[in-house]
Amino acid sequence: MKANRLTGKIAIITGGATGIGEAVSKKFATEGARVLIVGFTDDPLNDVVEEIKAQDGQAIAFAGDISDEETAKAAVDTAISEWGKLDILVNCAGVYPALAETHELDIAIFDLLVKNNVRSTFAMTKSALPYLQQSKGNVVATGSEAGFLGQARLTPYGGTKGFIHAFIRGVALEQAKYGVRANCVCPGPIDTAWTRKEDGPMDEKAEESFIQTLAMGRRGTTEEVANVFLFLASDEASFVTGSLYSVDGGIIGGKGIGKDTPEALKQTPAGELETAHAHDGKTGRRE
Repeated sequence: MKANRLTGKIAIITGGATGIGEAVSKKFATEGARVLIVGFTDDPLNDVVEEIKAQDGQAIAFAGDISDEETAKAAVDTAISEWGKLDILVNCAGVYPALAETHELDIAIFDLLVKNNVRSTFAMTKSALPYLQQSKGNVVATGSEAGFLGQARLTPYGGTKGFIHAFIRGVALEQAKYGVRANCVCPGPIDTAWTRKEDGPMDEKAEESFIQTLAMGRRGTTEEVANVFLFLASDEASFVTGSLYSVDGGIIGGKGIGKDTPEALKQTPAGELETAHAHDGKTGRRE
């Protein structure tokens, strides 16, 4: 592994002031990239910029709602105006606003998820691609294990991440002829406000369920996720495109929710068919 893997690179990182995005911003700056950190006006954008500068990194902030196409374009234009090119787009912006079962979920939550997870990813990617084609750069988006497995008690969240998975693979296929790569990092439960009952929408039941599903028995750290973003954004991943990289601690598909099922529904039905045949485990012959 080389140091300064992003020296000379220009990167935009959406959602870059909190959670995984903050770790990506700081990791990229440490590795030599100049970073435009994008977020909402109430995000600690300037704090993160100053912390990067204190470590001799280079960063500037851009505040705005990038689900708006013109704002997304303005963010990209800011990087171009400041540094003259764009090499990397990291789509890390997203929301995880509330927990409720589908039949009780306010449709406004659905709209919020689509706006901030799906529309912002599309708008930023569309705006960045002409410049990434010039630099033979790359896009790294943030998917989720929920995009593979679904998400109980916030079902549209997994749907938005499933869109991002397919969208990024489509971008990879389409943009390869321009020399542009596109990949997706798919975290599991990571130690951020989203997965702590004290700080976000998680209640104790959800927090316990998430941790129980992890083969490694703990949440991941934001830096562990940022390390994978770094690899995919760097030239070390020059033959990697259209990939969905799971960073989930070995999450179990069942997500630990079986314990919530009433005992009456756990009973195995007797059935009517007589089935007595099986495969020999050694030879594969039918017994």
